[in-house]
Amino acid sequence: MSESGLIDNVIPRCHVIKRAARIGAEIKDIKLSADLPDQTITAINGLLLEHKVIFFRDQGHLDDAEQERFALRFGKLVPPALGAAEGTMAILELDSARGGVRADSWHIDISCMLAYPKISVLRGVVIPLVGGDTVWSNTATAYLDLPPPLQRLADDLWAVHSNAFDFAVTVRPTEADKKLYDDFLTKTRFETEHPVVRVHPETGERTLVLGTYLTRFVDIPKYDGQQLFNLFESHITAPENTVRWNWKQGDVVIWDNRATMHYAVKDYGNQGRVVRRVAIDGEVPVSVGGRRSVARTSRSAGSPP
Repeated sequence: MSESGLIDNVIPRCHVIKRAARIGAEIKDIKLSADLPDQTITAINGLLLEHKVIFFRDQGHLDDAEQERFALRFGKLVPPALGAAEGTMAILELDSARGGVRADSWHIDISCMLAYPKISVLRGVVIPLVGGDTVWSNTATAYLDLPPPLQRLADDLWAVHSNAFDFAVTVRPTEADKKLYDDFLTKTRFETEHPVVRVHPETGERTLVLGTYLTRFVDIPKYDGQQLFNLFESHITAPENTVRWNWKQGDVVIWDNRATMHYAVKDYGNQGRVVRRVAIDGEVPVSVGGRRSVARTSRSAGSPP
């Protein structure tokens, strides 16, 4: 049976509702659990590869432990660099009341790492009455939108991704959290050279690799690099290339971190917002020419380069 036939047999197409033309689908009438049959997990993964991000309402039965167990069905879990939520091994809690990491910039999760996560699983715990949406973009269709000469240019470009990007804009630690963030930002430096275009290991698609963690292009002067960054990002973030999700408590969203970027909209004022994320270990990116990404730095600050 073909993959599409398996999906239709396990998750009927009438239960899969496209949310936008290029990206995103909502799967209805399924209760996520670590105990789902293998064929259901395979079908979910197939829909993820097709739609890049998939949405599930009414998953309030999941707690932290069950979220981790479910995510584990898709691969090895990645412990968060900033420390796991209490009582968990792999959950990163993003709590607006505690300051901490903000995600209101276009990014690929942890692209400063050599083999950054392939999949992220995010659960809505406390959702604002108004605002707090998340927007995802399709980096595969963004690549296809580039004129052929720009595709060839992108194919040859490499860029450095680092956790030493402008965290002053994206991090607002409270005093209680300050040491934790200082440890991450100053004591451990992750710096990786990735291709600007990677070949997706499961679909073969070419996807753009940019976002907040990108600090510079290799062998490109800063001014020219900024123009290139703006050019490629404009295709990634074009409205017709995106999908926007209006969260409700208990929602679960799964996205392919190799073929998307995302942006958490900070438009909810002082309302509380808590989401919890589990990331699944990914593969080292491979360029169009077959070259693999290279870790330039992974060390404690102050140690020899």
